[in-house]
Amino acid sequence: MRLISNLLGMLAGLICFVSAGAAQAGDAWKLSDVLRIDDVIEVLRDEGLKFGADLDNDMLAGRGGAFWATQVGRVYDLAWMKDTVRIALSQGLSDTEIAQALDFFDTELGQKILSLETSARRAMTNPEVEEIAHDAYLSLKGSDDARLATITRFIEVNDLLERNVAGSLNASYAFMRGLVQGGGSEMSDEEITADIWAQEEETRVDTQEWLYGFMLLAYRPLSDAQLEAYIAFSETTAGQALNGALFDGFDNMYRGISHALGVQVAEAASYKEL
Repeated sequence: MRLISNLLGMLAGLICFVSAGAAQAGDAWKLSDVLRIDDVIEVLRDEGLKFGADLDNDMLAGRGGAFWATQVGRVYDLAWMKDTVRIALSQGLSDTEIAQALDFFDTELGQKILSLETSARRAMTNPEVEEIAHDAYLSLKGSDDARLATITRFIEVNDLLERNVAGSLNASYAFMRGLVQGGGSEMSDEEITADIWAQEEETRVDTQEWLYGFMLLAYRPLSDAQLEAYIAFSETTAGQALNGALFDGFDNMYRGISHALGVQVAEAASYKEL
């Protein structure tokens, strides 16, 4: 879930986006606003800055200081992160699908869902809250709890587990490639790939536990009927297109960030003094 866009990929997306036409661009930007993408990105940036501090401690022996914090802040560029996701929305949905997504999310229920998701994501940046959510899931795991079963259907309808695992592995690969590019490692692509795949099972378990914990926390205030309505939208063509576009956007964003962080770590580690 701590997924980490290639600048060239972003530029290519911009070119395609411009060719899509101003009308669709405006609709995609409106959908982004309704989905509160800016709020989500700000939470993810806060997570990223904390991750940068962890990298300093783990890979730079805590010597990064203000210089490293500045570099991490530049990597997690808010405007670029937001535009990367907006571009994916413009490319991944037709005008009709955007309109249908707006019909669902630009409502009292849709906005309530988005508020709950963002609030839960922000809350889980606190390790204590994340642990509580994690334990809540483990206490229900394997049971016949009705809400757990509904959450499972939601995850399956949106292919959340497999998509998130793939995104995590892609981000890890991008980070290692950046580390190699920056001169911090001499691993070959084959070695990196083998190392990443060796983490696949652990990544899957961690991702599953985080997903369930997050959703049980986020959707607790929703009634069964409200959650069923969300699943029903997710099953539509528009819901599936939106889900795919969002994953594409965030995957592009995190891969680019991960690669940039790998390069920055390698370069910072080569300095005698940071």
